[in-house]
Amino acid sequence: MASVSGGRDIVKPLMSVAFHDPAGAFRVPEDPIAQSELAALTRRFEEVAGQHDREFGIIKSDLTAVRLQIGNLDQKVEALDEKIDRNQAQIIELLTQLVGRRTDDAS
Repeated sequence: MASVSGGRDIVKPLMSVAFHDPAGAFRVPEDPIAQSELAALTRRFEEVAGQHDREFGIIKSDLTAVRLQIGNLDQKVEALDEKIDRNQAQIIELLTQLVGRRTDDAS
């Protein structure tokens, strides 16, 4: 495995032997070491990309679950608001009936 030391870049030696093929594509002569390193880098990149995709999927799934829970909580809050409104209306109705009554009035 080639190493990067003293500021030397692994790409520079490859660039010095690179050429363009007749189709205009940039080519590097087949080098078994370079090819195996490229394959290893490609595998690592694909593994990390796959891991990121899985983690993103988990986060997306968790976000969906949170949204559902928020929706359920919104429904419960609305139901509580309605119940509070009904209870307040009953309290107002009872207080209105009591207005003008004397405390010693039995009726």
